[in-house]
Amino acid sequence: MSAQPDATRKQHYEAAKLAKRLRHQVGQAIADFNMIEEGDKVMVCLSGGKDSYTLLDVLLSLQAKAPVRFELVAVNLDQKQPGFPAHVLPEYLTARAVPFHIIEQDTYSTVTRVIPEGKTMCSLCSRLRRGALYQWAAANGISKIALGHHRDDILGTFFLNLFYQAQLKAMPPKLRSDDGRHVVIRPLAYCRESDIAEYAQERQFPIIPCNLCGSQENLQRKAVRRMMEDWEKTQPGRAENIFRALGSVQPSQLADRNLFDFATLGAREGVARADAHEWLAGAPDES
Repeated sequence: MSAQPDATRKQHYEAAKLAKRLRHQVGQAIADFNMIEEGDKVMVCLSGGKDSYTLLDVLLSLQAKAPVRFELVAVNLDQKQPGFPAHVLPEYLTARAVPFHIIEQDTYSTVTRVIPEGKTMCSLCSRLRRGALYQWAAANGISKIALGHHRDDILGTFFLNLFYQAQLKAMPPKLRSDDGRHVVIRPLAYCRESDIAEYAQERQFPIIPCNLCGSQENLQRKAVRRMMEDWEKTQPGRAENIFRALGSVQPSQLADRNLFDFATLGAREGVARADAHEWLAGAPDES
């Protein structure tokens, strides 16, 4: 008879521990990167997926005890996907007493018209979605735009750029948009996807699947995801170490001449420097 209450108590304890861990990680990321400041009006981009629900939920829990005062407004882009349950988010946000706005813009028709059948739609869809959100933010006094990317998104992007673009580049926890008008923040930067998935299930968020591109993940991203999942099973802690390395960059130990002045390192004063053309002129012709 006592087994069930014990199991329930353990479940509640684990759920509370998970919630505390996520709040701590989000609070730490906000502090480390100065993501939210006094008087900020933060737009939380809510897609209806587990990540953005968790982002909003944790920010709401932190808002009451935060050392600064800030506003939250949830914004969803209704892309007019066939069968999209338009009532779900308004009902959820109203029940939570969260200020919100739904942007209605038919990006679905644009993406399906432009992208050939069978090709990945994510890139164009993302650009159109970002444009609509940025436009609303500019018109409504938004000072920070919060996105639901987590640690594994950041690492996945890093490996995609490393393996397929020959670049050491990921998603920064905080950035200024290309046009200079918006500051984008990623408060879930320190959070693991597995923790977010467990939290979303525990909180029973009304998840809305993306029928446009949710099942279209390209082969490159799938390969990176499988690699990271395998590491989690066979080499626990490896992904965390790599993520920490993104915050401990030493330009002099890499080879980017734009970040470190290798040319003058050890150069003797007054000695003329030969340029690349002169060096190549003396190199043997391998053709």
